[in-house]
Amino acid sequence: MNKTDIATMFGSDNVSTFLGLPACEAPDLVTAKAAILGVPCATPYVSVGPYCAGAPAAIRAAAAPYAANVKHLDFDFGAPLLPDGPDQACDLGDLTFGADSSANRNSIRAAVSAILDQGAVPIALGGDDSIPIPMLQAFEGRGKYTIVQIDAHIDWRDEVDGERWGLSSTMRRASEMDHIERIIQVGARSIGSARPQDYSDALAWGVKFFTAREIASNGMAPVTAAIPNGSNVIICFDCDALDPAIMPAVIGRAPGGLGYWQTIELLQAISGKAKISGFDLVEFMPDCDVDGLGALNAYRMVATILGLVCRQ
Repeated sequence: MNKTDIATMFGSDNVSTFLGLPACEAPDLVTAKAAILGVPCATPYVSVGPYCAGAPAAIRAAAAPYAANVKHLDFDFGAPLLPDGPDQACDLGDLTFGADSSANRNSIRAAVSAILDQGAVPIALGGDDSIPIPMLQAFEGRGKYTIVQIDAHIDWRDEVDGERWGLSSTMRRASEMDHIERIIQVGARSIGSARPQDYSDALAWGVKFFTAREIASNGMAPVTAAIPNGSNVIICFDCDALDPAIMPAVIGRAPGGLGYWQTIELLQAISGKAKISGFDLVEFMPDCDVDGLGALNAYRMVATILGLVCRQ
């Protein structure tokens, strides 16, 4: 039996790019304001391997039914998602990856650097949470940046089983980069890989933490207040920050995550105060999804960033 869905109703063709955006063959050929880059893997732990490698394809598939609607009214913006049309953004497809993690990181760093050289905002679809490390490195020498990490975990381990570039060390490695002047971490909850000393180290460095419990009580206003006006912000978005009721497709579900509108409120608030210089979405695990629900919410997070960046 043929499946009937929104694509059937509105006549979407089969598309291979995110939301049917124009494809771009190489990062140094980008002419759009924003460039989607699929990044299946960087530095996986041996114990789990590249368990999120299918994420870029799954997120594009979730967006595909709406390709025919991209010029329609988007009620989250009160206007079409891309105000000047689909040519404001492009999709570079996926980077290749292999068993050599160092080569994977070099490939990510080079691709993001080339996108930045073209004056565009990189939007990375991951992939596990080791991907932001080389992405963040690509911003070196381009100014000072604030990281807003949206994540259930703080990622301040120095190493895990001898690996210093893995997903539990993302913010620790970011803190060692001279161009990162501020880290704001949003949504921590439950138990993760962090030990008490890791948290103490983060506080000593100057991280401002806003836990999921605090946000439930106080809302997003304190987070927004911590972002300096006019700053350059890189958003590192881990899908497990979201409530598993809307994001089941993660390896470490925990109750009490952020809701959809809380998260959209934060993204819009960042855009209202600062420039979004880069964005990554990681830790989407297709094998754990439920009827495509997680992929749908991941697609909308990426779409929201696209809409905000194209209005900057």
